[in-house]
Amino acid sequence: MSVLSGVSNFFSLDIGTTAIRLVQLHGNGPVKSLVKYAYIPVDSKIVLSDSMSDQQKLAQMIKELIVQANVTTHNTAVGLPSQRVFTTLVDVDRVAKNELPKAIKYIVDPLIPTPVNESKVDWVLIGDSPTDKNKLEVLLSSVPNNFIEKRLDLLESIGLNVIAFEPDNIALVRALLPQGATMAQLVLDIASKSTDLVIALNGSPRLTRSIPTGTENIIHSAAQSLSVDNKQADQFVFKFGLSKDKLEGQVYQAIIGTVDLLTTEIEKSIKFFQARYADSKLERFIVTGTAATLPEFPLYLANKFGINVEIGNAWRNVSFAPERQNELLAVSNQFSVAAGLAERIE
Repeated sequence: MSVLSGVSNFFSLDIGTTAIRLVQLHGNGPVKSLVKYAYIPVDSKIVLSDSMSDQQKLAQMIKELIVQANVTTHNTAVGLPSQRVFTTLVDVDRVAKNELPKAIKYIVDPLIPTPVNESKVDWVLIGDSPTDKNKLEVLLSSVPNNFIEKRLDLLESIGLNVIAFEPDNIALVRALLPQGATMAQLVLDIASKSTDLVIALNGSPRLTRSIPTGTENIIHSAAQSLSVDNKQADQFVFKFGLSKDKLEGQVYQAIIGTVDLLTTEIEKSIKFFQARYADSKLERFIVTGTAATLPEFPLYLANKFGINVEIGNAWRNVSFAPERQNELLAVSNQFSVAAGLAERIE
């Protein structure tokens, strides 16, 4: 969802529910060099609030982050939270390339959850449909205009020039998949309030979902089951995770029900993908966010699905001084969206 093109000097802005992050890269090749990255914690109540005073607080925090990072450009590419974006694959009749926009416009209305005249709709041609040789496969995204307009007003109020809005899940794939990836891979990013799931094939998203289960649900389950407060539950969850032999498996037992709600949704997504792409075997899970840091969760996924699980590296396609490797890998699971946004080629 680009606003301008041909802009090479910009930074990315990932406005998450618990932190705001930015990344600035330099270069035009497949691997870009890191200029700077930064983040600032934020109260989720402020981010999710529609009140004018909270929006002004959010704007000031973004401004503070930019000053703190010493970013000099006003151009920014901004992530769109997956919960706000509707994404689907559609098969359209094979027509001449210049006729495709008209063909898509004709079929959009019943496909998206909000009225067309109140939505920003974007699409990208993936290629031939895997189910009908007479059709083309198109990835379609829509987001309500009022959300885009409010976010644009907020960012313009602090002097920023938004060159693009992009769904978080598209940025995730760009950051975490190796250049030229062809095999089917599932990307899983557990955040505080929800989980982003993307299955990509030939480097393009073919299935994207926002699952309403996140870290907060897991911690809440632990707090209730262990009769402790949320702070103590948080410590238990991130110290013991899905280990059955630590603390007599009490934490495992407390959270496994919530974790399995998530894995059930993952299973449904894989079945849907494999029904459509019968010739493409899912080769790998790439995990980031809490999915990468919850003890024994990657191993649990590997055993449950019989698939290789890799910890995602947000800086996979970014170059930096070797002495910064430990510092950057320590925050990698938090920067996948911001890094992917910064890797956009306008």
